[in-house]
Amino acid sequence: MRLLLVEDDHRTADYIVRGLTEAGHVCDLLRNGHDALFAATSGSYDVIIADRMIPGLDGLSMVKAVRAAGVRTPAIFLTSVGGIDDRVEGLEAGGDDYLVKPFAFSELLARINALGRRPAAQEQKTVLRVADLQMDLIMRRVTRRGQTIDLQPREFSLLEVLMRGEGRVITRTMLLERVWDFHFDPRTSVVETHISRLRAKIDKPFETQLIHTVRNTGYSLHAAP
Repeated sequence: MRLLLVEDDHRTADYIVRGLTEAGHVCDLLRNGHDALFAATSGSYDVIIADRMIPGLDGLSMVKAVRAAGVRTPAIFLTSVGGIDDRVEGLEAGGDDYLVKPFAFSELLARINALGRRPAAQEQKTVLRVADLQMDLIMRRVTRRGQTIDLQPREFSLLEVLMRGEGRVITRTMLLERVWDFHFDPRTSVVETHISRLRAKIDKPFETQLIHTVRNTGYSLHAAP
């Protein structure tokens, strides 16, 4: 495998690189987070091994940025802090594994090999399409038949949920949770109001309706059969 090691301690880095090379892997070594971020997002690695405390950009921030760029390369954190909260923080930042220093090289190698055997994660879609409606998640742009549709941030989020669930019924409760982060019924018509506004922009100017009401349940976005 081709591995990226981000470690600023010279003795630890040399020890790991030597062991990984002897095990038959190719290991690129970098000593600060900024260089690592550039390499991880522009190169092709099978696993990233990153110390949490590195110069320039700490390991957590580096992996978060890698994930934000859409790179799903498995990542192992190496760190001298091993409390439960620290481990949780590392996993929530996008790490796949967490190894506390000092560690046995054989354990690190086993964990790297285990991550390398995982099937590649499916890339997240950056463009959603339903019939002639298109949403570019990177550019935050919605078009229908090539015409740009201006949406407010909440309308964009609402449409994204509906498009991701193409053909399925999305309940009012699901929309409240995913778009407004409400885990209770606010007893308002906020969903209905935003659906109405969305219809005025997505459906009204065109002859084909895409947003459909499912009586007493919710909504579904799909092209008419």
